[in-house]
Formats: sequence, structure tokens, C-alpha cells
Amino acid sequence: MSEVSALAPFKVRSFRFQWPADLATSWAFEMETLILGWYVLVETGSVVMLTVFASLQYIGTLLAPMFGVMGDRVGHRNLLCAMRGLYAALATILMTFAFMGFVTPALVLAITAVMGLVRPSDIGMRAALVAESMPADRLVGAMSIQRTTQDTARIAGALTGAGRVAALGMGPAYMAVSSFYAISVLLTLKAGSAHPPVAGAAGGSARPRDTSSKGPASEAGATTRSPQTAGSAGNESARPSPWRDLREGLAYVWNTPHLLGAMCFAFLLNLTAFPLFTGLLPYVAKEVYLSDQTTLGYLVAGASFGALLGSMALSRIGHAVRPARMGLVFGAGWYAMLLVFAHTPHAAAGIAVLILTGIVQSMGLIPMTAMLLRNSDMRYRGRVMGIRMLVLYGNLPGLLISAPLIARIGYPLTATLYCAIGLAFTLLIAVRWRVHLWRPGAPANER
Repeated sequence: MSEVSALAPFKVRSFRFQWPADLATSWAFEMETLILGWYVLVETGSVVMLTVFASLQYIGTLLAPMFGVMGDRVGHRNLLCAMRGLYAALATILMTFAFMGFVTPALVLAITAVMGLVRPSDIGMRAALVAESMPADRLVGAMSIQRTTQDTARIAGALTGAGRVAALGMGPAYMAVSSFYAISVLLTLKAGSAHPPVAGAAGGSARPRDTSSKGPASEAGATTRSPQTAGSAGNESARPSPWRDLREGLAYVWNTPHLLGAMCFAFLLNLTAFPLFTGLLPYVAKEVYLSDQTTLGYLVAGASFGALLGSMALSRIGHAVRPARMGLVFGAGWYAMLLVFAHTPHAAAGIAVLILTGIVQSMGLIPMTAMLLRNSDMRYRGRVMGIRMLVLYGNLPGLLISAPLIARIGYPLTATLYCAIGLAFTLLIAVRWRVHLWRPGAPANER
């Protein structure tokens, strides 16, 4: 096997533009969350309003599959440019109101709600755009490098702190946010292709679907004309409706074993692992470590720094891994590290454990995401990633269930229960889809 450089993805022209575009977007996201979250908390003095603000950022998760449909129909680059253009427009409106002194919590929540309809789909669409032009042997490495855009933003945000960002004043701070969004739009326009993806298009990253797939979706590629085919025939009246495209995407995932297994695994992680890794860290900092926001910042930065290290390692060795098997192994390893963290009584040791936890997390999630992209029909990639973003809703029941459990049995036992359930179902998924996700010769494990 020929050695692939860690920077090989940058040899692809599209990626050289997309990576800085994604970086600018991620930094703008993090700045915006810090600025507005701090503003809402200070102006309202209400933690409830702060949680409302946080929730509004994710209300569009249920719309993610429909954004996937639009990406497959109009082109992932075109959709991503439109989304980021909306971010820039909303940021400019808020910046203008800030300089005029007309900002209110109601205005902030309204703009956040509009942004929240679109923002959750950004990560899925940027992943689909990477896969559109990236050769198969570089895809895991490319997704690893792409992940660094989010990790670096979180590290900087956690160490900077909301108070210091807000000290600049909302107007000047939002000038930076608007500028980052504008830069991301301009760079995204240079990435990918202006045309919707078609089977056999550039990139060579499409793989044959699992031949054991059953049902109507397994024949969708042969029996259903893509929007591009319909357009080329000049028969727009035969173009499927967006809702039919959505149903076909859902059926495609349901009837393709390696995709269904990976989606179930992603839902499991969002239900039982992510609440411990992100959502409950403020509780750990305050109630377990008896500390303040500074410690919380170090905990978040430690987890993100570990994820960054894992991404960098995968960018070097990604071409040699078996994606589905590695995802399952390191997913189980993530639960093991979360279990250790749950029983770590001191903050300094907890930060060290979170760094290791972040490494394991990256090395499990990135290969699975790359597998979803590489082993999906090109025409369905947007919808596959949209459905992948939909399973993020597992966070909601995971967090809601954890609160009464913590009140009743405490954080360590709650985390232990979550990790035990996660490990048990990881094993169940590995056994249930062993032919498609575990067997070394399966398409999902091709290097």
C-alpha cells in the first residue's frame, strides 16, 4: 500500500478552499454562541432564558434530512453558500442594531431561532461537499483535517471565555463575526462544483452499495431517475418531489445494512455518550469538582484538545484504517474513558482524562462519518448526512433522563449506567451487523 501524506487532501483544489471556509464558519459559530449567550444571561438574569437560547440553536435538527434533499437536488456547494450567506446577513443585521443601540433579548432570540433552523445542517453539508471531490483513499484523512476546524474553535472559545469576548462590546465583536461569515461565503464559492452530484462524478469516492441490501431502496439507483437525469431529458414534470426524494433517502438508509447499523450506533452515542462528554460538564465542574467557570473552560478545552490530537493522528494514518471496525472499537473505548472520568474526583486529573477521552472520541467518530460518505451512492449523500444529523436528537432524551437520575443516585452512578448501556448496545450492534460493519472484507471496512 502506498504511503499517503497527512496533507494529501490539500492536493485537491476544492479542499484547499473549503477547509479555510469551514474554519471561518466554525470560529464565527463559537464567537456568536459566546457573545449572545453572555448577553442573554446578563440582560435577563435568567438561566431559563439561557437554556432557551441554547435550545433555539438546534431547532433545525429535525429539518436536516430536508436540507440533505436540497443539497442532492441543487448541489452541496450551492446550498452551503446559501446557508452561509444567511448567517452573514443575520450577523450583519444584529451588528447594525448593536451599533444603533437597539438590541434586545427578544431580538437576539428571534435571530437565533432563524439561525437555528439552518445551522445544525452545516456540518452534514460540509462533509458531503468534502466527499464530492475527495478520492476514497484520502477521505478519512480529509474528514480528520476538516474536524480540526471545529476543535480549534472550541478550544479558543473555552479558553477565551464569554466575559472577555463580550467586553469588546457587541457591535465590534459582531463586526468580526460578520467578517468571518463573509469570508466563508467567498471561499465556499470556490469549493466543489456548481452542479449537483451524479453517479460516477469526480472524486472517485463512491463505492458500490452492499449487495445484500433488500427492499425498494436497494434498487433506487437503478429504477429512480435522479433530478439530473430528469433535467437532461428536458422533462421537468417527471422530476420527483422533495418529499419523494426524502422518502427515498430514508428507505435507502433503512434498506442498506451498513448505513442502518452506523445510524443506530450514532443514535446510541448521542443518547448515552455525548450528554456525559458535553452537556453535563457544567454540572461536573460545579457540583463534583466544586469549582467555577474557569475550571469548566479547562474541561471543555481539554476535551477539544484531545479531539484535535485524535484528528491530527487520523489525518496521518486514516488511509490505513478499517473505518467501520475502528468506529466500533473506539466507540467502545470512548465509553470506557467516560467511565474513568465519572470516577475521577479531582479536576486536574479529570482534565487529563478528558484529553484522552477526546482522542478516543475523534478516532471513533471520524472513520464512521467517512464510511457513511464513502459507501453511499453519490446521489444520496446529502440525504444520508441529513439523516445522520437527525440522530443528534438522541442528545435530548439523554439529557432529560440524566437529570432525575443524577438527583436520585448521583452523577458517578448515572454515568456508570449510561456507559454500561452504551457498551452493551455497542456489542449488540457489532453482532447484529457483524457481516456489514465488523468483517474485515466488508465494503464498509475497505481501506
